[in-house]
Amino acid sequence: MRENKIHLYDTTLRDGTQGEGISLSVEDKVKIAIRLDQFGMDFIEGGWPGSNPKDMAFFDRMKEMKLNHARIAAFGSTCRPNVAADEDANLRALIDSGVTVATIFGKSWDLHVTEALKTTLEENVRMVGDSVRFLKANGLTVIFDAEHFFDGYKNNAAYAVSVLKAAEEAGADWVVLCDTNGGSLPDEVFAIVSAVVPQLAVPLGIHAHNDGEVAVANTLAAIRAGAKQVQGTVNGIGERCGNANLVSVIPNLQLKLGYSCVSEENLGQLTKLSRYVAEIANMSMPNNQPFVGNSAFAHKGGIHVSAVLKNPQTYEHMEPELIGNRRRVLVSELAGQSNLLAKADELNVSFDQEKAESREMIKLIKEREYQGYQYEGAEASLSLLMMEGTGKLNELFSLESFKIFMEKSPERSILSEAMVKLNINGQIMHTAAEGNGPVNALDHALRKALENHFPCLGEMHLTDYKVRVLDEGEATAAKVRVLIESARNGEKWSTVGVSTNIIEASWEALVDSVRYLLWKEGCEAQEPEIQGELKVGIANH
Repeated sequence: MRENKIHLYDTTLRDGTQGEGISLSVEDKVKIAIRLDQFGMDFIEGGWPGSNPKDMAFFDRMKEMKLNHARIAAFGSTCRPNVAADEDANLRALIDSGVTVATIFGKSWDLHVTEALKTTLEENVRMVGDSVRFLKANGLTVIFDAEHFFDGYKNNAAYAVSVLKAAEEAGADWVVLCDTNGGSLPDEVFAIVSAVVPQLAVPLGIHAHNDGEVAVANTLAAIRAGAKQVQGTVNGIGERCGNANLVSVIPNLQLKLGYSCVSEENLGQLTKLSRYVAEIANMSMPNNQPFVGNSAFAHKGGIHVSAVLKNPQTYEHMEPELIGNRRRVLVSELAGQSNLLAKADELNVSFDQEKAESREMIKLIKEREYQGYQYEGAEASLSLLMMEGTGKLNELFSLESFKIFMEKSPERSILSEAMVKLNINGQIMHTAAEGNGPVNALDHALRKALENHFPCLGEMHLTDYKVRVLDEGEATAAKVRVLIESARNGEKWSTVGVSTNIIEASWEALVDSVRYLLWKEGCEAQEPEIQGELKVGIANH
C-alpha cells in the first residue's frame, strides 16, 4: 500500500439514495456503478441486500458485469442481540449477494446500545466480534462502520475504542469512524482520529455526514490525522443534509494535500462524473457547486476578468481543466472590455478589438440588462447579439406576423392554435399548428415553416422553459423574462426574451434558439420540394 494512497469508498448507491427525492432504478444503479468503476473508485457500496428486493436485484445484475478496478460491497448490520452470527438472516443475505466485500455497521455509542438496542454493553461487543468473525470465515473482506463513533467517543471513549478493538481482533480489514449525526467539528475529528490511530493496527476510514455543513472539512481532517479510507457520495447526496461530497474531497486531497486517490487522467473526468450522476438521479446541480459547478470558474466583474486573462492564478485557486471543468467569462451590467473580448474568444465570435466598437457593445449589453435581459444564463442570445453588433450575422428569415387562437369548452381542455407568416430569403411561408399551450403551438408552427428549408431543425428540441416576473408590483402588467434551453445531438444552449407580454418574450427566445443553431451550423436555406410563394400547412400535435 502506497504511503499516500487514499482508498475511495463510494456509497452513492446506498447512503446517497436515502436522500429526499432521490430514487434510482436497478438499471440506474448499474449505470452509475460502471461509471464509478471507470473513474477509479476502490469500493462501490451497492445497497443492503437484506432490506429490499431492488438491492438484491442490483447485486444479481452486477454478477454479469466485469469491473476494471472497483470492488462491489454489500451493506448490512451486525447480528441482532442474543442471536448467533451464523443464524442471523441479515448476515446470511450479505453472503448470498455474491459480493467479496461486506460492510457492516455496529453501535459504538453506549447511549445507542442501551437506549436503541436495549441490550448490554458487553452483548454489543459480542455482536460486533462474532459478526466480523462469521463474515471473515466465509471469505469476505470486512469493513466495520463504527456508527456514531465521534459522539460515542466524546461520551465514553474507552467503550467506543473497545468496540473498534473487538472488530479488529475478529479480523476486520478496515474500521471506519462514522460521524453519523453530522454534528462534529473538524478540530474534534482531527483530535479524536489522532488519538485512535495509535491504538489500532487495522487501517481506519472516515464516514462523515453534512448536518453541520463540514462533512468535507471533517473528512480532510480525519485523513490528515491518519485515516486511509474515505467514504462519501457523488455530489454529497444522502440522508438529511447529505454525506461528505467526494467531488470536493477528491481534488482537495489530491491537488491540495498531495495524496493519491485516482490517476490524473481519471481526475480530469470528475466534472463529467458529477454531472452524469446528477442526470441519472434527475437532480439539478447547483451552479455554484465547488470544483464542478457551472459557475465554479465563472468570472463576472471586469477587474477580475482583466486579471484572470493576464494570469488565472489571480482569481482561481486551481486550473479548472485538472478536474474537467472550464473557465467561463460572464458578460453583464458589471462587464468591462476584458469580459467582452474574452467572451468573444470563448464563443468563437470574430470581434473587432477596436475600443470604440467594444465600448458600444458593452453599452448595449448594459442597456439590455437594465431592461431585464440576462445573458449569464443565455449565452446563445449573447452570441447573436455580438454577431449583430459586428454586422456579420446573416439573417436567414424574418417574421411577417403571427396570430394565436385559444378555445376552451366544458367538453374539452383548452386548445391553442398558432399561425405564423415568415419571410425566408424573400419567400413567404405561412403555416399553422396546434399545441397544448400558446408557446407550444408557436414552437410547432415556427418549426413547420422552417424545417423544409433547414432540415437540421428536425433534430432540435426544447429541454427547459422558465419564466421570471421582473417587477412584481405591476401585477398582471409586469414585465417578464423567458429563458429557453434547447438541445441537439447532446449539445445544449440557452436563449432569452423580455417583454410585458409573455407570448412576445417567449417568441423572442424561441426565435433566438433557432437562429443560434442555424448560425452555429453555418446553415443556408434550401429550396423545399414544393415551390410557390405561399405554403399553408396545419400540424396537429
